[in-house]
Amino acid sequence: MTHSSTTMPDEHTPQKATPEALLALLRARRSCRHYDPERPVPRGLIDTCVEAARLAPSACNRQPWRFVVADDPAMVARLRTEGKRLGIPHPWWSQVPVFIAVCVQRQVLTHRIAPMVTGIQYDLIDLGIAGEHLVLAATALGLGTCWIGWFDEGAVRRLMGLPKGLRVAALITLGWPDDTPPAGPTSRLALEDIRRWNTWG
Repeated sequence: MTHSSTTMPDEHTPQKATPEALLALLRARRSCRHYDPERPVPRGLIDTCVEAARLAPSACNRQPWRFVVADDPAMVARLRTEGKRLGIPHPWWSQVPVFIAVCVQRQVLTHRIAPMVTGIQYDLIDLGIAGEHLVLAATALGLGTCWIGWFDEGAVRRLMGLPKGLRVAALITLGWPDDTPPAGPTSRLALEDIRRWNTWG
C-alpha cells in the first residue's frame, strides 16, 4: 500500500526514524525540576503525550494503564498542598502546572502461558514502558517531565476520586521548562560497563 503526499499513514503503518534522531531525543530527556508556572500546557499537547503512551506494547495486549491528568489550577493546588502537608521533599512542586497520575488496573494473565510466568509483575513493566513513551513524546514537544515515586497514594486517590482496583504507580510532572538555572550534565555508566555478549564472563 502506498500513501500520497497528502495522506497521513495510520498507526499500523511502520514509520522509520533515523538512529541518530532517536538517540538525540533520548539524550535530550531530563528530569525537569524547574517549570514556568505561568505558562499553561495546552490539552492538545497533553493528549499527544498520552497518545504516545497508548501505543505502547503490553503483555497479551492487556493495556493496563490509565492516566489521570490534573491540569485544573485548583486540583493542582490541592496536590501541591497535600505533598507539603505530608512533608514530601519536593519544594519545586510549587512550580508544576500539570500532574499526571500513572495508574494501573490490576489484572490476571489469562493467556495459556500464564502458569509458566507466575511471579512477574507484567502490569508494572507495561506501565513503565507506556510512561516512558509519554515522557519521550513530551521531550519531543519541548516539554519537561519528571517521574515521581515518592508521594502519598491514598491522598492522590482521594483527591482524584479513583475507583477501587485502580492503583497509582507513579506521578509524572509536566510543564514548560524554566531553564534558569540551566540543567546540569547527567552521568551514565559506559556501554562497556552494562553490556555483555552471550555470557557474563
